[in-house]
Amino acid sequence: MATLFVASLYSMQMATRIVLIKTSSLGDVLHNLPVVSDIRRHLPDAHIDWVVEENFAALPALHPDVEHIIPVAIRRWRKSWWPARSEIRGIYAQLRKASYDVALDTQGLLKSAVIARCSNAPRYGYAWNSAREPLASLFYQHTFTVAKTQHAVERNRQLAAAALGYTLHGAADYGIRAPELTLPWLPSSPYVTLLHATSRDDKLWEEKNWTELGKRLHQAGLRSVLPWGSETEKSRAERLQAIIPDSILAPRLDLNQAAALLGKSQAVIGVDTGLSHLAAALSVPTIGIYTATDPGLTGLYAGANAVNLGGKHTSPSVDAVVATLTQLGVYA
Repeated sequence: MATLFVASLYSMQMATRIVLIKTSSLGDVLHNLPVVSDIRRHLPDAHIDWVVEENFAALPALHPDVEHIIPVAIRRWRKSWWPARSEIRGIYAQLRKASYDVALDTQGLLKSAVIARCSNAPRYGYAWNSAREPLASLFYQHTFTVAKTQHAVERNRQLAAAALGYTLHGAADYGIRAPELTLPWLPSSPYVTLLHATSRDDKLWEEKNWTELGKRLHQAGLRSVLPWGSETEKSRAERLQAIIPDSILAPRLDLNQAAALLGKSQAVIGVDTGLSHLAAALSVPTIGIYTATDPGLTGLYAGANAVNLGGKHTSPSVDAVVATLTQLGVYA
């Protein structure tokens, strides 16, 4: 391990072109943004590209130090790979032609390791005992052990630091700002975004909690905005809007529009979903509501303005959420 570290430290003195491989999911991509800020801080002449799933390409594009986004469509290709052959060959050719100095896979999955292998660059990634899928480590030429007991943000940062030969210091910096978009349906009055939807039913917060919270926000002069992404989520949002006074049902949003909505919020309250992490990364006061998972390893991670409540089999109360909003200076 020491030999690999010295070799990487020496080689990075000449490295200028780096491709990061972190393809999905939304939260995982967001957790990798501080790596870009760290690299720019320690290697100011580096040029940084990013391979990411096409559905999440808008996220690394928010960071001013990511020069080129290389979208892939592994999820779509798996369903119909034969018609996608030319598209896959195009990605392969693009990675080969770029002549990168470093291919850094912070995902540690077989799919991301295969993408790294498409590049001519030396490949860096997690060691067998650190990768989410240990077989992925066999695709890398340089591997590093990073403790799995840390938050995902710090694991990404430590892997990049070990691979590129610098020492970490300071808190994670996501380096992004909300896009300046006009959303004509948004209120001019202060509002709080309620992210009530997530991918698993056991991660949901009961609707009666959302309605009680919305009513209390209304009493404090704050309107509730209810985004959604699927028809099931839209139905839930419509039920909540019917009960929460003066609340707003958002239209269907793309990621840039969602980022603009979150960035203008007085606060964001959300269940375990990627958009909650996006709000925290945008430095918006954010409360993460956890009911089925432990936020210690993958919860909100953005300093004092991001607070996790609840946990595995522990649902926070409305009173706890309101008390936290008060501590954050949002609710009075």
